[in-house]
Amino acid sequence: CMCCFPRRISSAEAKRPQPRIPTVRVEAGKPTEFAFALTPRTVPHGAVTFMVVNEGMRAHDFTIAGRKTAILAPGASAKLTVNLTKAKGYVYFCTIAGHAVAGMKGVLKVT
Repeated sequence: CMCCFPRRISSAEAKRPQPRIPTVRVEAGKPTEFAFALTPRTVPHGAVTFMVVNEGMRAHDFTIAGRKTAILAPGASAKLTVNLTKAKGYVYFCTIAGHAVAGMKGVLKVT
């Protein structure tokens, strides 16, 4: 049975490259204090890692698909990996009071 005798992995399978998780750089507080700059702004569906850097002068966080970073002090950074399962637009925003209303929001296109 498979529980007692696990399947051997062939050398071809072991050498198969793992799918690369796309990374989105998120600059909070850029180009203005209450804005985000995302690079790239379109990603394929599946797991996506967000590298969030607070380039602003105030604390910010980043929320997408129900997941969020901690509140980041100016100059701080965080990594957030999220599984975006559907091809659609995913809304992102800062949850600090007044920040999204001031412009810290947008939509990431997922294909």
